[in-house]
Amino acid sequence: MNHETVGYAAAVLTTLSFLPQVIKTWKTGSTRDISLGMFATFCLGVSLWAVYGFMIGSWPVILANISVLALAGTILVLKIRHG
Repeated sequence: MNHETVGYAAAVLTTLSFLPQVIKTWKTGSTRDISLGMFATFCLGVSLWAVYGFMIGSWPVILANISVLALAGTILVLKIRHG
């Protein structure tokens, strides 16, 4: 298995790990137990990882972090809206 395959596998798994939280938060509208500070910081960090991916030309890093940013960003927006 080459390094690109490992990168894509890691990207898929880490991205999919956010789906259950997004679905639950979307359905219930409850964000009470979610930390605003954690998700804001996480989204900033993931954004920087995506920039880093562009800088080094690594598609697994780019795709994983853009996908995770979309999911974590959804949770962050729901947290801001619902408190």
